[in-house]
Amino acid sequence: MNVNQSVPPVPSFGQPQPVYPGYHQSSYGGQSGSTAPTIPYGAYNGPVPGYQQTPPQGMSRAPPSSGAPPASTAQAPCGQAAYGQFGQGDVQNGPSSTVQMQRLPGSQPFGSPLAPVGNQPAVLQPYGPPLTSAQVTAQLSGMQISGAVAPAPPSSGLGYGPPTSLASASGSFPNSGLYGSYPQGQAPPLSQAQGHPGIQTSQRSAPSQASGFTPPASGGPRLPSMTGPLLPGQSFGGPSVSQPNHVSSPPPQTLPPGTQMTGPLGPLPPMHSPQQPGYQPQQNGSFGPARGPQPNYGSPYPAAPTFGSQSGPQPLPPKRLDPDAIPSPIQVIEDDRNNRGTEPFVTGVRGQVPPLVTTNFLVKDQGNASPRYIRCTSYNIPCTSDMAKQAQVPLAAVIKPLASLPPEEASPYVVDHGESGPLRCNRCKAYMCPFMQFIEGGRRFQCCFCSCINDVPPQYFQHLDHTGKRVDAYDRPELSLGSYEFLATVDYCKNNKFPSPPAFIFMIDVSYNAIRTGLVRLLCEELKSLLDFLPREGGAEESAIRVGFVTYNKVLHFYNVKSSLAQPQMMVVSDVADMFVPLLDGFLVNINESRAVITSLLDQIPEMFADTRETETVFVPVIQAGMEALKAAECAGKLFLFHTSLPIAEAPGKLKNRDDRKLINTDKEKTLFQPQTGAYQTLAKECVAQGCCVDLFLFPNQYVDVATLSVVPQLTGGSVYKYACFQVENDQERFLSDLRRDVQKVVGFDAVMRVRTSTGIRAVDFFGAFYMSNTTDVELAGLDGDKTVTVEFKHDDRLNEESGALLQCALLYTSCAGQRRLRIHNLALNCCTQLADLYRNCETDTLINYMAKFAYRGVLNSPVKAVRDTLITQCAQILACYRKNCASPSSAGQLILPECMKLLPVYLNCVLKSDVLQPGAEITTDDRAYVRQLVTSMDVAETNVFFYPRLLPLTKSPIESTTEPPAVRASEERLSNGDMYLLENGLNLFLWVGASVQQGVVQSLFSVSSFSQITSGLSVLPVLDNPLSKKVRGLIDSLRAQRSRYMKLIVVKQEDKLEMLFKHFLVEDKSLSGGASYVDFLCHMHKEIRQLLS
Repeated sequence: MNVNQSVPPVPSFGQPQPVYPGYHQSSYGGQSGSTAPTIPYGAYNGPVPGYQQTPPQGMSRAPPSSGAPPASTAQAPCGQAAYGQFGQGDVQNGPSSTVQMQRLPGSQPFGSPLAPVGNQPAVLQPYGPPLTSAQVTAQLSGMQISGAVAPAPPSSGLGYGPPTSLASASGSFPNSGLYGSYPQGQAPPLSQAQGHPGIQTSQRSAPSQASGFTPPASGGPRLPSMTGPLLPGQSFGGPSVSQPNHVSSPPPQTLPPGTQMTGPLGPLPPMHSPQQPGYQPQQNGSFGPARGPQPNYGSPYPAAPTFGSQSGPQPLPPKRLDPDAIPSPIQVIEDDRNNRGTEPFVTGVRGQVPPLVTTNFLVKDQGNASPRYIRCTSYNIPCTSDMAKQAQVPLAAVIKPLASLPPEEASPYVVDHGESGPLRCNRCKAYMCPFMQFIEGGRRFQCCFCSCINDVPPQYFQHLDHTGKRVDAYDRPELSLGSYEFLATVDYCKNNKFPSPPAFIFMIDVSYNAIRTGLVRLLCEELKSLLDFLPREGGAEESAIRVGFVTYNKVLHFYNVKSSLAQPQMMVVSDVADMFVPLLDGFLVNINESRAVITSLLDQIPEMFADTRETETVFVPVIQAGMEALKAAECAGKLFLFHTSLPIAEAPGKLKNRDDRKLINTDKEKTLFQPQTGAYQTLAKECVAQGCCVDLFLFPNQYVDVATLSVVPQLTGGSVYKYACFQVENDQERFLSDLRRDVQKVVGFDAVMRVRTSTGIRAVDFFGAFYMSNTTDVELAGLDGDKTVTVEFKHDDRLNEESGALLQCALLYTSCAGQRRLRIHNLALNCCTQLADLYRNCETDTLINYMAKFAYRGVLNSPVKAVRDTLITQCAQILACYRKNCASPSSAGQLILPECMKLLPVYLNCVLKSDVLQPGAEITTDDRAYVRQLVTSMDVAETNVFFYPRLLPLTKSPIESTTEPPAVRASEERLSNGDMYLLENGLNLFLWVGASVQQGVVQSLFSVSSFSQITSGLSVLPVLDNPLSKKVRGLIDSLRAQRSRYMKLIVVKQEDKLEMLFKHFLVEDKSLSGGASYVDFLCHMHKEIRQLLS
């Protein structure tokens, strides 16, 4: 390999490489928390070079595999929803770092330069020509893990320090390409004047806080430029043996006192006790390579593969590549909980970055909307469009207008201004809010959005105090709070008349499939009791919502359930091409008045159709019928549609089976996500005009074309639920739980939402489940507390740092009681002229939510590969701009990440590997379409856990502990075969049982005597009277309570065929569908960034 040779082009992201012999990465079943295997990674994303690794002695291994299931094995049993097949997990962060990465409020200054804290070689991927196995060995041998002491910075004069930086190969060699080539047998040298380059994160920290990491005492050089005390309680040295996920190591030998380095690091003294396998203590931070010896060396430790002695007389013991040194989602989540979960988040200050969505915190509204209602990608936005283009950070807000609040927080106050209605700006129509400026003694106000001067109506007049504030400001919600509601006047209603209360219509498929599975009987039985729990307003004794019933197969059956009848009456409409509602009086009724007739109907339906042989169904006419019924009753409402098969009967909206896996990875793949016919969009548009929202429950045994059937729910603000291969015994709990929550949740009907902004920016793009007939109004037939609307903003003028930028989201809707209301949310953001201020105030979780929605919409019109490449390019541009403009100068060999974006690569990689953008062989077309539309209206907390699942070890924490066990990282090597883990992602829930779990634990949880007797695929744990059983079942219940959909449990035994499905959710590992591991992707990102910078 020639030092100066240029790096050939890298294979496109995600493409397998032809040249390498296959390398199977071993899975780690053995030791809890073992560090990562040192894997010589092949060119990006391809098969890994043929280097078979021997495990250190005493480490047992599961069979080779990691990632998504192969086509043959991973089919979930029919009863287990392939989708309900998503889980979420948090994972044990690397070492609990000696100095915690703190996410401090944006107003505090940036941390000082961190020394690269190295204890771990980057998994440096050769992006040059394919290596021979001798070259691989040589390169691996050169990687050495060690740490530079990063003293705490002085307490003043903080610069913008290098943020998270990942060491690269290029050190003092001219021209060396990124993971470029080195002389035969030599790994990359260290960066000049850096101890060990490695991942650094720019720290956002208060001046008094040090933002360096303390490495082990063996540490390598102390950087001459940085001095300062250790943080209180901080010690030199890695994590103690008691810390999770670490293997203890032999004590490293320290450098002589006072040793300082100014150039590249020379050989370090040898470590103690070379006869025992050991790992140097790890530090969260950076990892950097050092020079390596010639190939054909013997291993200094008999027990471990040789990775990384240093050139020079004394060989160092080999190191293993350690993922603990790259930014850990678990550590970041944990640190944010510790730093920001104790104090309430007070919204009085403009442009504050809220705590992470994974942190439990209370909100005190003092003038800006709670982050439960609005989260932004950045709370400090560039003053100019040029600056925004340079940074490439999307400016977007994820808005959840009807979000439910915890009991400790008050719902928005309702303000009634009587017949005059809410006060608004005459020019831009913005509603009165805390940012409006009263002038001329309170007789006029200046609009904060468009600067127009408006008269204050006499009935609203109030004097100003000496600061220019109205004296009644704190008595009026609209002058002191970020979120509040106005009662709307008749001018805000359709046809200038107040609306009637909404109606619910239950439309039940009674074809052969629905009857055979027991679905119809189960549903009718449940509805008898569920109808008592329809949503009601405030303290109302009963719900104002009326109900109606329709059954259908190829024809429709309407039911008259008028209270005066002794028995329900059925009317059949067989002309489905020209749909009409055969009765008005008696179709929509009050549940309490007609209870006896409704109960009689629900008893009769399963019997009436028990012997049906009709297999064909219609779909569009069913929705048309429901919409016509609402139109005739002059009210808005919701249709609950229970449907089992592809609608192939002769009728409008008839579909054919077009499922074709051969289209995957071709230019025609986008057609799989598009509706088959335009009839569905036309129907949806009519539904929105009528305020008719559709919730669809699907029970398919085969392809039903979710991409087409979900169009109406998607455009009307409804939801889709899917239960593949439904079986009453396996799936009834999940279905009934989803149904109960869906029927009971509070919904706003016939809604219109508009987002106004102050001069300088405007809303240009919208994502979510809604319809838009113009460029500004988001129209929703229904909107519930789980749905979000994501809005992207662009500059249309220069912004002012002093005045900042304002957003106002106004939602006009009809409540469950038929009351017309306006809900207002206001948010003020800072504006900046320095890029560093933008990067210091970003929110990665919101950024990922936006990027996923952007990509998932992109697949409708572009090839999936182009969508993936766009995401990678945008991420590289964001990070390259930071590196170029905000990070302090350092070796090009370091990957430098902004502190608040250090998880962008790991999360983005999860989006790229998701089933929509990179499907495995086992994922169906319907599942991809289902997930695509689900993610479109997810909030930030849901996308966070959906893309990076939570993995919770069950036997680590004390049995009496009532808190959730600390999560570990979503990687196979974090699994110990002596433990059990829960993995959840908001849609799926797995209980993974290791093969060596203690017999007593198996007995306590499963009531069987050994691992082999546990039923794989079990979906319900036996109810046993012992502490472990109670604890695990309690934890499962609490996880389900946190999510908007019921997660069905699947018990997975180690080395069982179902394990492939489980491993699909270990997102830090390489996936079988070709998705990169986290370490690989980080290296790939680094290469992309360097190409942009050069």
